[in-house]
Order: sequence, then C-alpha cells, then structure tokens
Amino acid sequence: MRVLVVDDEPDLLASLLQALREDGYAADGAADGEEGLYKAQNYDYDAILLDVMLPGIDGWELLQRLRKTKKTAVLMLTARDAVRDRVRGLNGGADDYLVKPFDLDELLARLRALIRRSASQAQSCLQIGDVLLDTSARTVTRQGRPVELTAREYVLVEFLALHRGKVVSRTMLYEHLFDENDSTLSNLLDVHVSNIRKKLGHDFITTRRGHGYSIESL
Repeated sequence: MRVLVVDDEPDLLASLLQALREDGYAADGAADGEEGLYKAQNYDYDAILLDVMLPGIDGWELLQRLRKTKKTAVLMLTARDAVRDRVRGLNGGADDYLVKPFDLDELLARLRALIRRSASQAQSCLQIGDVLLDTSARTVTRQGRPVELTAREYVLVEFLALHRGKVVSRTMLYEHLFDENDSTLSNLLDVHVSNIRKKLGHDFITTRRGHGYSIESL
C-alpha cells in the first residue's frame, strides 16, 4: 500500500516515513501544501496523512482542492483538538482525524482501517481458500499455521486480496507497492510473487499473461 505523508515538521515527517516503511508501506513525503497537493493529484495513493497547519496551501485548502478530483482516503493530523476543527475536517472530506501528539500504534491502526474501508472491506479477516489474512494483526496463516512473510510480501498479498477476483496490472502494483525511492525497472515484483507462491501455494496468485496478477474468489 502506498501512503503520502504531508507535514512541515521535518523530524515528524522523517519518523513517520520510516515507521510506515518498516511496516511494509511504500511511503512518500511532502513538506508543504503545494508539494503535497501535486503528489496527491498525480499519484494514486491508498491513503494520505495530512497535517492541517502547512506553509503555502494549508491542509483545509489542500483537502478541498483534492476532493474535486479524487476520493483518496485522508487522515488529518493536527495539534488543534477543538470540536469545531474536527467537524470542519470531517465535513470537508476527511475520513478520519487524529490529534497530535498521537500514539504511533493508533495511527497505524486507523490507517489500516481507512484502507480496508476504501476497498469496501469492513472485516479485518479475509479467508481465501485455506489462507487466512488478518489485516489488523498483519498476519497470515495457512491451514491454521502461521506463515512468515516479509513486510513487502505481506502488502502484496493484502493488496491483491482486497481486490480479490480482479486482475491487477503490474503497473498498478508498482504504483501502490513501491514509493518514489524505489526502482520500477527491477524484477522485484516477480521475486515477491515467486516467494509468496512458495509459502502459500503455487495457485494462490494467478498470472494473467499480458495483464497482471489476481487472487481468485474462493
């Protein structure tokens, strides 16, 4: 899953990007509203973490402009905890609201919930044949036994599972699983798919020649 973080506090931006990448997300950053709006409009993110107080274009205006063209899930981050500010954010198109300082585990849990809802998946557990994917705990079991996946392998499985029954193109996978610092000219995707098949079964991910990959509805 690819996430955009828009925050003008350098230390917080760096720490959030690091935490997201360690959790398996592809994460891009923007230090002001103009850069954030440009990236939000030109890339397909699964979610955006958006600070309210930004130089140039503030979070309110960024969200207003973004909602004219995109429905990307937005979690607003702000030090302002007045009820009117929360109401303004939610009425302005934000999907959730978190007040600074916040607990990282809570932020990650809210982010996972946002991504599930965006994919019309209310439940945190997805059963696919003999494989059970728990998107809250970020764990995978097969026939009741835990399966160890790398962070990137996990997000690839989760993305395909949330689009179960649909063919997902390689381009779409690169756009959602790799951030601006990754090279899309490598064979990383093929390596990850091969490793997942070794762990979850060769038929778990289906290759559609010339189109992409899919996890079938079972």
